[in-house]
Amino acid sequence: MLDPRALATQKDEIVESCRKRRVEVDLEQAMGLHERTAALQTDLNEANRQRNEHQTAGKRKLEPAEREAHSLEGRRLKEACAAIEAELETVRGDLNAAMRSFPNLIHPDVPEGGEDDFRELRRWGTPPDFGFAALDHVELAQKLDLIDFEGGARVAGQKFYYLKNEAALLELALQRFALDFLIEDGFTPFITPDLARPEVLDGIGFNPRGPETQVYSIANADLCLIGTSEITLGGLYADSILEESDLPLKLAGVSHCFRTEAGSAGRESKGLYRVHQFSKVEMFAFTQPEDSQIMHEHLLGLEEKIFQALEIPYRIIDVASGDLGAPAYRKYDVEAWMPGRGDAGEFGEVTSTSNCTDYQARRLRVRFKRKEAKQTELVHMLNGTAIAVSRAIIALLENHQRADGSVAIPTALRPYLGREVILPR
Repeated sequence: MLDPRALATQKDEIVESCRKRRVEVDLEQAMGLHERTAALQTDLNEANRQRNEHQTAGKRKLEPAEREAHSLEGRRLKEACAAIEAELETVRGDLNAAMRSFPNLIHPDVPEGGEDDFRELRRWGTPPDFGFAALDHVELAQKLDLIDFEGGARVAGQKFYYLKNEAALLELALQRFALDFLIEDGFTPFITPDLARPEVLDGIGFNPRGPETQVYSIANADLCLIGTSEITLGGLYADSILEESDLPLKLAGVSHCFRTEAGSAGRESKGLYRVHQFSKVEMFAFTQPEDSQIMHEHLLGLEEKIFQALEIPYRIIDVASGDLGAPAYRKYDVEAWMPGRGDAGEFGEVTSTSNCTDYQARRLRVRFKRKEAKQTELVHMLNGTAIAVSRAIIALLENHQRADGSVAIPTALRPYLGREVILPR
């Protein structure tokens, strides 16, 4: 959430950010609510001052007639304060609701446009030239007996699945590989809850309710299944004050992720690419404001090193303004080459990393205190995917397939999987 004071001080920047994001907001209404809030707070301060003076005056000895008049005036002042407080609470609620409709500001280098208007920053690796007709991951999984989509559909519905044989081991190997990599970089590992309260989802910027939600809600409980451990890691320090010496705070979270994927269909979504449940290792960082852009580049660098170690070609894109989620100031995607995607192979997103500046921290009230400072400040919060296991499996199977139908395991993953190749059955 933006600071309401920015409505006046950064009005032009907010208007431009919303235009680039293709988001419509009522700026004038929000500004009016902020001004009304400030005026009511001034009125309340004055009413409380008068009431305090009146109470102080009542401590001296009063004549009976004076006591009655003093008592009547005391009740009037109390009622006046209560009335202002009630109106202030209502207006603050309206202002809070209005401010939640505003997305974050945008980094000046973010390209303008929609989903297809990203800026490609760089590539790594060369798409494999197999010399044979490459299979997609669904065909490979069938030949190698790795994934049971039909069983998943019978038990839980479409877009659910069973991982079996080496694929089950590959899930665990990828998680541990990513965790060890992040621990070496100073991350603290967590296995997080798979559920969270709606107010935590809302604080992170996910819509937990309504027709547009991508979130599963639990019946008869004030809980939602998480779509990412960004939610549970970000909510961990809600209403907390961190010390400057605690920062940067780097967390690595392992969780299941649940997404309705409403409306997602089509050829590019087949198999494991868009599913209702998958496992993920997530990176989350809390930083001082002046350090968040450096941390953002660091998280991207970690994602790149992971996929370089897995020997998977990829490209980095700077996501365009109209494709940014509301909390993101800037977002990078890592798109891996997937030989089985499209007619002749295409890039597909496997990880992303976002700098959300203080947008989530203001909603969740996560602050820090600098040494010698009297006032607290909002932290900056960032997230990034280390491994989304389902999509990593797609890239691994398709890029490392061999002519005899087997799949080679990249060197870095072999100690975790305990084998060098997955052989046909």
